[in-house]
Amino acid sequence: MKKKTTPKPASIAPASVLISNAKPARRQNVESQSEGPKKLPWGEGERLQKVLAKAGVGSRRVAEDMIAAGRIEVDGEIVREQGLRIDPQNAVVRVDGVRIVVRDEQVYLALNKPKGWQSTMSDEMGRPCVGDIVAERVAAGQRLFHVGRLDADTEGLLLLTNDGDLAHRLMHPSFEVPKTYLATVNGEIKDRNVGKRLKDGVQLEDGPASVDRFQVLEVGEGKSLVKVVLHEGRKHIVRRLLAAVGFPVTALVRTHLGPVALGDQRPGTLRALGRDEIGKLYEAVSL
Repeated sequence: MKKKTTPKPASIAPASVLISNAKPARRQNVESQSEGPKKLPWGEGERLQKVLAKAGVGSRRVAEDMIAAGRIEVDGEIVREQGLRIDPQNAVVRVDGVRIVVRDEQVYLALNKPKGWQSTMSDEMGRPCVGDIVAERVAAGQRLFHVGRLDADTEGLLLLTNDGDLAHRLMHPSFEVPKTYLATVNGEIKDRNVGKRLKDGVQLEDGPASVDRFQVLEVGEGKSLVKVVLHEGRKHIVRRLLAAVGFPVTALVRTHLGPVALGDQRPGTLRALGRDEIGKLYEAVSL
């Protein structure tokens, strides 16, 4: 009986194969998943290359080449075995170190919430709300909820998902997921001490608060456009901080939530998050 040998690096898929040039998996996470992938009996679970294809990584052929190249991790260990069967409901799968979503029922959406709309799934007063935008999805059986809130006068990025674990961690202050805002304020900010005061911390009625980063982008005609990055999620926190240093907000847009950017998405529109975005969200909250 011939002893199986591990292929040499030189025998890995040729350059003509349509795969990206990303580096092999950066980490193996052996601390939290020391036992490695659980092998399932024949007929149970799904083949790894099929799971990768369903997750949008590439065709099954491309997935097989990526497995052979050592770019796939399952439960903390690099897998080179073709045809390994895994449980997509529970397995933690990473491509080049970035976790991917392998469960069909999970939904991850980015919404550009319009100004004047409520960050709720329904509104007793009949005001326009986020639930109106996803009404068809909810009617079709998707149980969606929003990650955090934006007040009615604030527009911009709001995430919608049915992944409770991810949503809970994104909203929890201990994970310090940064949120980026563009604010138009009354008054021309020319004093550099304004940014220093905001970074050092300002005393508000419900306790001290501070920003992670502050940048003045434009000044003129009695107004200023500023960028604010912070990880706090208290109600009206950006508006209250800027008002406390003498520059009340007249318009506010959230442009980023962690690694997810609003980009040029139009108000009121939805888009499904990409595989890389979801993986980076997982990474940001240690999932």
